[in-house]
Amino acid sequence: MTKRKNMVMKKAIYTILALLLFLGLASCNAKKQQANTEEGFRPALDTSVKGHINFAGSYNNFEALETEFNRFNEYYPNVELVYTKIDDYNNMLGMVLNGKDAPDVYVTNSWMYGREQYKACLDHAEDLSDPSLGLDLGCIRSNILLKTDDGTLPMVPVFSTTYGMLVNNDLFQKEGIKVPSTYKEMVAAYKAFREKGYENPLMGFSATERTSIFTLISYPFFFSTVAHDEKVIEKMNALEPSAGEYMRPTLEKMQQFLNDICVNLDACNAIKNYYDAVIMRFFEGDVPMMTGSGDIVSGTKKRESVSKAFVAKPFAYTFVPIPISDEGSFFLDMPNLQFSVNKESPNLEIANEFMRFLISSRELNEMAQNKGLTSPTKDLSFNSMYAAFGNIPESRILSPEEFGLTDDAAVQLRLAVYKFAKGELTIDEAVAAYGTFAE
Repeated sequence: MTKRKNMVMKKAIYTILALLLFLGLASCNAKKQQANTEEGFRPALDTSVKGHINFAGSYNNFEALETEFNRFNEYYPNVELVYTKIDDYNNMLGMVLNGKDAPDVYVTNSWMYGREQYKACLDHAEDLSDPSLGLDLGCIRSNILLKTDDGTLPMVPVFSTTYGMLVNNDLFQKEGIKVPSTYKEMVAAYKAFREKGYENPLMGFSATERTSIFTLISYPFFFSTVAHDEKVIEKMNALEPSAGEYMRPTLEKMQQFLNDICVNLDACNAIKNYYDAVIMRFFEGDVPMMTGSGDIVSGTKKRESVSKAFVAKPFAYTFVPIPISDEGSFFLDMPNLQFSVNKESPNLEIANEFMRFLISSRELNEMAQNKGLTSPTKDLSFNSMYAAFGNIPESRILSPEEFGLTDDAAVQLRLAVYKFAKGELTIDEAVAAYGTFAE
């Protein structure tokens, strides 16, 4: 009886020990998996490797890139980033790439595709879609990953941008007005603010057509009318006079907008430039809605302390799509800045390792937030400034580069809308003038 009791007790102890061992191993594995998830990037090279990455760009300073490289240095402390700003970047980049001091990584833009003067920029670019490079391209919105006709990917977006409007959230909350997400709601919000004594509920830059309030409002609507229609795009790119009819729905929508919302052009014309002056006017605190782009948003943080009005009375603000449609807003999604890797680089291995580090949701989101621009990743919820764009359904996300409309065709639309909104042309005259407009 005693022997049997001892055997039972020993069996029970072994069972408990085995269970504790199993739980310990499971806990250890769970901690390892958690650490791996949190760690994210895993170096593929010897972390003691020495070297440098020559980077060419057009910014006077690139603090967001430097921050990312400092993070990269946590893995590779002996690798140095050498950043060079090239004057007259767009015209000089090809020559620099063909020279003896060619950069390892350089800034590119999607509008370089198909232009002879930028052929060298693309010829020197490595195919970043090569699976052996290990870039996490799946974290980027597919509509702004723009491949060439032969299927290669010479550039990857690190920032994107869009059109929208800065919203003074404190004014909306104070007056009990809903931030609009449809055209009817925008008109209703405008009228409600007017009734409460606000002189300019909706403003924007109006001195030139390229970044005018009328362009920013009409662009998303226009692209929704021609999206994915190759024949329409082909005719517009050829500047066929008959293609002017494809602008008519947008011009009619602009007419409706001008009838419903009486934009104070004198007040808008007083804004002297599209960037600094737009931000400073918005920071006066009496404008509920100010049209702009992601470039405008990127400059707001640094100017908060410069604005006496904002310092005296700060307020919460966000950037939201301009709701020009009754069905909801459109997200006009455009690459802002892209990186390419020089395939002839003597530092190719470490340059590719940096790109592998950078092209991930974590790093791209961090870099975009530091710069104040829209992240190219699929998740925009991390940044409250742009969170509204992350709520737009995929069917209402429009990418002009994906459609292939040329700059020459876009100029025709911009000037047609601008001249109509300014009262210089009727809708019929603007339509008939397609192909004749010049900046």
